[in-house]
Amino acid sequence: MPTHEPALTRTLGLRAVVLFGLAYMTPLIVLGIFGIIAETTAGATPSAYLLALGAMLFTAYSYGRMARTYPVAGSAYTYVRRAIDSRAGFLVGWAVLLDYFFLPMVIWLIGAAYLSAQFPGVPFPLWVLAFIVLTTVLNVLGIKVAQRANAVLMTFQILVLVFFVLLAVRSLVAGSGAGSLFAVTPFLNGDSTVSGIAAGAAIAAYSFLGFDAVTTLTEETRDPRRTIPRAILLVALIGGGIFVLVAYVTQLVHPGGVFEDSSSAAFDIAGAIGGSLFGAVFLAGLVVAQFASGLAAQASVSRLLFAMGRDSVLPRRVFGRVHPRFHTPVAGILLSGLVGLVALRLDVTTSTSFINFGAFTAFTAVNLSVIALFLRRRRTGEPLPVLGYVVVPAVGAAVDLWLLTNLDGTAITLGLVWLALGVGYLAVLTRGFRQAPPEVDFTDEDPVDTAVPAGR
Repeated sequence: MPTHEPALTRTLGLRAVVLFGLAYMTPLIVLGIFGIIAETTAGATPSAYLLALGAMLFTAYSYGRMARTYPVAGSAYTYVRRAIDSRAGFLVGWAVLLDYFFLPMVIWLIGAAYLSAQFPGVPFPLWVLAFIVLTTVLNVLGIKVAQRANAVLMTFQILVLVFFVLLAVRSLVAGSGAGSLFAVTPFLNGDSTVSGIAAGAAIAAYSFLGFDAVTTLTEETRDPRRTIPRAILLVALIGGGIFVLVAYVTQLVHPGGVFEDSSSAAFDIAGAIGGSLFGAVFLAGLVVAQFASGLAAQASVSRLLFAMGRDSVLPRRVFGRVHPRFHTPVAGILLSGLVGLVALRLDVTTSTSFINFGAFTAFTAVNLSVIALFLRRRRTGEPLPVLGYVVVPAVGAAVDLWLLTNLDGTAITLGLVWLALGVGYLAVLTRGFRQAPPEVDFTDEDPVDTAVPAGR
């Protein structure tokens, strides 16, 4: 009787995948970085989010196309590898590691910073370690366990957001009447500029990281060819709608972009509209949001490492296997936790620089993959619509490159150094680029057990 290695299992539906993406996206992050974007845009935060949403929708469409064509784990790495070239796929996967590896680290750093400010007697490293240990244990136990935890955490996070908006509206109405709820100045005012809004959009795009992460759950999703593309667009639309609405209301409460401390502006605003009690609840919501986001982010990077290990680009015996009992890629989860320890030596700004470079590189490459797929299918005589396979992804790629150039110099420099290291590793892996990186041919069903194991 043939034996099969333990594999990922298809247990997730559309609702669970969308919830995962929203948890990864962390809706409360709009308030966590509100002051920074308001300062950058001179008080036009909603415009920055609208611009970022437009850009992300083009890219989300391209991710949906590729997820429908290649319903396997690996996200941008897999799409570029299959549609363009295995070497290009490797470099995109290498760039994506910046996003996926450093995002949990940034999340844990921010959460630890909130708690450290509230409880200065507890050493900062202990908060970081607590985040890492808790999220690692939950992710090792299985995606269904992480999903249940996310459902509870997301509910609390959304409630905090709802109360924040309601209190902000009450404050506005009490101060200037209902007419104060409708204004153009949060989108465009005398101090805002196109370049400032573009720079703000490049920062705001960080908030959208999550719509692409759902593709890493392709092999754990039922009917992935239909579910994953729908989930991608829903996560981008729902998340974008929340960001624009909350940014608009918050910008009405605090016009302009001048703060005593832009990094903690939301705390001051929460206290102003809801008093010290709501300020405490708001702090709890931010910490919960960071925990939920870290849970999803760590799950995603482990799935990317699993896909790369399964292709033998990374050591297959280590990363290309799942735990026989929990059916999770334990090696990738543990490595993500170990990388998170670097947070003890880095700050949020430096870590975020890595994330944005990797994200925009991957977004651009996925858009180009759709065009490459169009050209390949056209040569075989298969007709594909030009609008969906050329025009939309071309616009998406152009906008992503534009946002990439609007990152600060540190982000671009660090990103290019990381890519150079990737090229060096690729040269060794391919013996001087004379052969393609290792690759395993997968069918849709091959790497996945469709039945849920007993006891799960």
